[in-house]
Amino acid sequence: MADRLTGKVAIVTGAGSGMGRAIAEAFAHEGAKVMLADFNLETVKETQTQITGAGGTAATVKADMSQEADIVNMVKQTVQEFGQLDVLVNNAGIMDNFKTVETATDDLWERVLAVNLTGPFKAAREAVKVINDQENGGVIINNASIGGLFGARGGVAYTVSKHGLVGLTKNIAATFGTFGKVRANAIAPGSVATNIGTTITDPDKMGYQAIAAAGAEGSPLGQPEDIAALAVFLASDESKFINGDIITADGGWTVR
Repeated sequence: MADRLTGKVAIVTGAGSGMGRAIAEAFAHEGAKVMLADFNLETVKETQTQITGAGGTAATVKADMSQEADIVNMVKQTVQEFGQLDVLVNNAGIMDNFKTVETATDDLWERVLAVNLTGPFKAAREAVKVINDQENGGVIINNASIGGLFGARGGVAYTVSKHGLVGLTKNIAATFGTFGKVRANAIAPGSVATNIGTTITDPDKMGYQAIAAAGAEGSPLGQPEDIAALAVFLASDESKFINGDIITADGGWTVR
């Protein structure tokens, strides 16, 4: 066990797999007590088993990020279980089959925005009530995407949701990070080896053409642990002078 996050309590949403699981495991390895939030209790229990088996501390809570009651309960359960909240990682997110403004349905639009943007907003709203009242404050980390920085790294709903998440990050940083005690930063991953790709079941032809033209097929492929390492840094006191930043982690895809 390392100790960069010893004494801290963190919530990680979407902790049942992929980047969320890697972040949660890395946090626990660094000494944090972690509340593992996911709509799938079976997979999030697997994450808990991995953490506790390695000597870490973790609890689980069912949280559908499109449901406000789940979000409120997630924060409440964390404070009841661990007595504080120092780090919120808004990681949970879904894709949209690269649907365009023409082909995206109302249901798809509303579902993607609910999970990817409104959920993190509501989670942040609950978290700042706790974190800002603590002596040492804390951190909100939003797992955005390079889709939040460019126009052709996802479908219309996904792109809008991630641009919105970038804006949410900057606004929290400019208010609670400047005049309060809650820093906010975002990670903008590129292509990462997770199971989210299995949800692309009916890709829109034009949307896929746009992302392919942006170089998606030849983009560097990162691992969840690469994103987790960055999240640990942003959660730790090592990043105490970083507020309102959007850190791209894409292996150099978008620098070309």
